[in-house]
Amino acid sequence: MALRKLGKDPESPSGGSPTIYLDEEKDTYLVQGWKLDSERLDQMDIPGHESAVEIPRRMVQFFLEVKKNDEAPELEVKQDDGPDV
Repeated sequence: MALRKLGKDPESPSGGSPTIYLDEEKDTYLVQGWKLDSERLDQMDIPGHESAVEIPRRMVQFFLEVKKNDEAPELEVKQDDGPDV
């Protein structure tokens, strides 16, 4: 599986922040985020084979970088290859 790390939450104080990945083989995003509390999960209609996580709004930039790259292949996608701290 060819996962490409697109970026971590730039404001995470611990470095163990939410992270966005692109699965290049499946052409899908994978999102590492905070677990949702039961109050909000109860408001969602989630099938048993799915789950949900929360990420900060500021992380949308990583999705947009891939979209820009798809529309204009000459643009380079920002990638976070830094060490996990």
